[in-house]
Amino acid sequence: MSARDEVLRRVRDALGPDAVAPEAPRTYATTGSLTAAERVDLLVDRLVDYRAAVVDARDGGVAAALRSVLPQGQVLHAPGLPQDWLPGGTEPDDGTPGPRELDTIAGVVTGSVTAIALTGTIVLDGSPLCGRRSLSLVPDLHVCIVRTQDIVETVPEGLARLEPTRPLTLISGPSATSDIELNRVEGVHGPRTLIVVLV
Repeated sequence: MSARDEVLRRVRDALGPDAVAPEAPRTYATTGSLTAAERVDLLVDRLVDYRAAVVDARDGGVAAALRSVLPQGQVLHAPGLPQDWLPGGTEPDDGTPGPRELDTIAGVVTGSVTAIALTGTIVLDGSPLCGRRSLSLVPDLHVCIVRTQDIVETVPEGLARLEPTRPLTLISGPSATSDIELNRVEGVHGPRTLIVVLV
């Protein structure tokens, strides 16, 4: 008998022959009560707390806002972004650069499908608006455009907007981890810098 078999045997013995799984409680909030402006404020508060930079381009100056935050060098963008959002100098991602090539570019610009204010989470779904997953996960700088009409309050509201068969990427701030002494290191599993542009 393996150690795994022994552990499972002990679990079965402890549960007895008529073990029944308890009903999971469903008392969590499924809808929010915040106004649209309050949802935006809450999302911004969470993003800043997670060390993301937030740029407000709700006045319509999306291209100007992007121009102000994009670095010098090669910048790729998701192929489905509206042309009037894009400043000159960015190139559409055609899907050919591999991870090594993506690691050498200065930054990327993507859209998003929804954002969850309560958790400060932005969701990308691999659509042309968001780009392929590696586009937002490999380069050191990710500039993500979030439309205010796509901001919801709760996780269930966010999940209801998603197509579950799509490759989903959930982003809550720049990539970061902490060691056992709580020393924070950014950029370990994805972009070191996240800039969110609100439109």
